[in-house]
Amino acid sequence: MTAPWITYRPELKVLDCTIRDGGLVNDHKFDDGFVKAIYETCVKSGLDYMEIGYKASKKQFPKDKFGPWKHCDEEDIRRIVGENDTPLKLCVMADAGKADWQTDVLPKKDSVLDMIRVAFYIHQTSEAVDMINDAAEKGYEVSANLMAVAAAQEKEVDQALESLAETPAGVLVVVDSWGSMYSEQVEILVKKYFEYGKDTGKEVGIHAHNNQQLAFANTIEAIIHGANRADASMLGLGRGAGNCPMELLLGFLRNPKFKIRPIYRVLQERLLPLSREVEWGPHVQYNITGQLNQHPRTAIAARAGDQRDNYVEFYDKLISDV
Repeated sequence: MTAPWITYRPELKVLDCTIRDGGLVNDHKFDDGFVKAIYETCVKSGLDYMEIGYKASKKQFPKDKFGPWKHCDEEDIRRIVGENDTPLKLCVMADAGKADWQTDVLPKKDSVLDMIRVAFYIHQTSEAVDMINDAAEKGYEVSANLMAVAAAQEKEVDQALESLAETPAGVLVVVDSWGSMYSEQVEILVKKYFEYGKDTGKEVGIHAHNNQQLAFANTIEAIIHGANRADASMLGLGRGAGNCPMELLLGFLRNPKFKIRPIYRVLQERLLPLSREVEWGPHVQYNITGQLNQHPRTAIAARAGDQRDNYVEFYDKLISDV
């Protein structure tokens, strides 16, 4: 399936993951003013979804060590959005193995949230199916985000998609967790996800990381092949190398409903000051882990150490461990 890229597709929806993914750089310790600025920018820009944080286990991630956007309690969300009387839909991410989803995901009637995004690795597919069913039964839209798909065997991915195809998840998201994918892989996976989801009308999404500075290009590739859900973050804010920059994505989409000027304002007023306090972006260590199809945790550790610019030592260590 291909789609024209010189005009816009009204059915394509954009999700902002600035607070959720970006919170991984500072343990989700954003102040209310920052979160509200991102929320108001999403509304003014005409975005479709804002992912305001995680539903993470308070046992595994204690509240005294993490900011409120790690847990997204209802009172914290409503402090920012009230009843969210806007077209913008709100969502959170729940990680398999890291969320007390049975109790912490409230029935939709008791929540201002609209969607639960279930994230999981290939070996967690069974729990993910349970999580998806639970969220749907509680009244939410649901997406299935299979992480690190580039590190899984093709047969494993096929089996996972067979299971997910039978769930009420409305979206199957191609996730390039380690920023290792190239356009050909994105094309193959988008088409594969479509094949498994077509009988139940599931949309396909893309969530790209920028380790090899390909997040924007890979998002475009997914869109060209028909993906109708695209994730991005303001100034690419996200753990390590970050994500597809929202300001680039909106410029590409050509949909007149999206307004890019509010994005530039929040970059200027909020993201630039933050960039002087915490680091993200496609530094050389992230390029290396992306090329090696490895989790960026080693690169994150290297960037935090006193040898942050010793690229050769980092490269030699990773190559010797392969």
